[in-house]
Amino acid sequence: MANISIRMEDSLKQQAEELFSDLGMNLTTAITIFVKQSLREQRIPFEITRETLNRETLAALREVEKMKRNPSLGKSYDDVDTMMEDLLK
Repeated sequence: MANISIRMEDSLKQQAEELFSDLGMNLTTAITIFVKQSLREQRIPFEITRETLNRETLAALREVEKMKRNPSLGKSYDDVDTMMEDLLK
């Protein structure tokens, strides 16, 4: 068996340990699974993106796409004052 050292922020390590514990494993097992899957697929086994959007943002983006395809789904306003009144209710 080989030992490796990984440096990461304390809070990141703690969050990872909590997640993997809930999934029934420790951090070492999770990293081993990642490496084995990487070797099996000959790539990083997930998509790497620049930023991660939360569920609320993703839902809002999907809603906007629907409204772009079907404008009757959204509200329209003739002036900013009316729009702001509606938003601040």
